[in-house]
Formats: sequence, structure tokens, C-alpha cells
Amino acid sequence: MERWKIERMNPQKISLSNHSADGYVIPVGSVHLVFVKTEIGMIGCGAFDVAALERFLVPAAKMKPRTGPSITTIEELLSAQVKEVNAPAIDRGIRVGMSGKEALEHL
Repeated sequence: MERWKIERMNPQKISLSNHSADGYVIPVGSVHLVFVKTEIGMIGCGAFDVAALERFLVPAAKMKPRTGPSITTIEELLSAQVKEVNAPAIDRGIRVGMSGKEALEHL
């Protein structure tokens, strides 16, 4: 059985209008966990469970790629479309259909 290889996380700074965020791409086996977090909440690829984050009152949105089968880079996540959003994120103004970058501006 092949073990999953988790490489070192190197954050990428994302500049937003009034704050910044940290983006991460974590290769796990043949997939990538891609997410961007602010001090308040986060957006992430399809592997994220926004309902679980809601239980901890973390505003979160799950993104869907605009092209291709999955999100593999920070740039793809920022241009992706909000597919699912939890209640704390709705309270901050995030809506289904927004881009990742738009959603982050609310966090």
C-alpha cells in the first residue's frame, strides 16, 4: 500500500481590499487540498466540509471550478464559483455564485 505524501505547506499571500489572506495547496496522493484563510474564515476546494466548520462558527464556502474537474491552484480557487456556503458565511454576505476573490472580501 502506497502512503500518501503530504508536502510542506508554503503559504501564498493574497492581497484583498482591506486585508490579506493566506493560501495553501497541500498535495495529498493524487489530489490537492486547496484553501485560503483569513483571520475570520475560509474558502476551500470541494474536499472541504463547510457544515463541519459551521459547528465551530467558522464562516466557510466550498468552491467549484469554472473549468476542469477540480481546483489545483490558488489562482483557480480565487476565480472559482461559490457552490456551498454555511450560515456564518451567509451572515457575512457570501452568496452562492460569487467568485472566490469576492467571497474572501467578506471575510
